[in-house]
Amino acid sequence: MKINVLILVMTLSLVACNQVKTNIENEALNIQGTWKLVSSQAVTQGDTVNTSPQRTVEMIKIINETHFAFFKHDLNKGKGDTAIYDSGSGPYTLKGDNYSEHLEYCSAREWEGHDFRFTVTLKHDTLIQRGIEKIENLNVDREITEVYVRMPK
Repeated sequence: MKINVLILVMTLSLVACNQVKTNIENEALNIQGTWKLVSSQAVTQGDTVNTSPQRTVEMIKIINETHFAFFKHDLNKGKGDTAIYDSGSGPYTLKGDNYSEHLEYCSAREWEGHDFRFTVTLKHDTLIQRGIEKIENLNVDREITEVYVRMPK
């Protein structure tokens, strides 16, 4: 009888361990949500530039099951010399840590129709996105790193 109880406890422990591992792996790949950009940088021809949003600018990215969207605006309600508004959206794919965006809509219309490939890392409430932005006819060829934190629901 004691052996049967011991075997049952061991079996349940193994199942529980496997379940926890599966949940953590699934959670690590779940990038769906609303994210606020907290830092970014771009490397162009070996020169690194901090492109983090200024205190007067805010950017969020929203990711659902099939699409992403980003919105960046100034906090001065469009008034003054620092007025800015950028947005874009489209479908994305995520396979492992390989994340690809197809920019279908964009306030900078010349960026529309382009694909961008990134590697994503998710650590707790932080999403790190690294990859290349390249659009030959715009002379854009840079490596970017963006760091987002998950916004509360």
